[in-house]
Amino acid sequence: MSNVVHPAMTLDDVVHQRVRLGILTILNETTTASFTFLRDALSQSGGNLSQHLGVLERHQFVKIAKEFRSNKPHTTVRITPAGRRATEAELAALRQLSSPPS
Repeated sequence: MSNVVHPAMTLDDVVHQRVRLGILTILNETTTASFTFLRDALSQSGGNLSQHLGVLERHQFVKIAKEFRSNKPHTTVRITPAGRRATEAELAALRQLSSPPS
């Protein structure tokens, strides 16, 4: 048996889910985004996005800040260093999966 690990085995189940991967890749480029921007960019309902953000927050991949602006709730989401590392590792595994064998 070989000690070589197939790249698919390095995918993170938390990050790999398509909505969560979308959230993290957006935040990896912008650092911080509003809840409404993420909701609209990923074509998700508010409830569905909240569920995915909760998973990412529990794994400490994002920080969520809530405040009121002009008496309206405003939520921002920021990627953490752990979230950035997890995103980069996921993207590296995907690149490795999609490249031809050497």
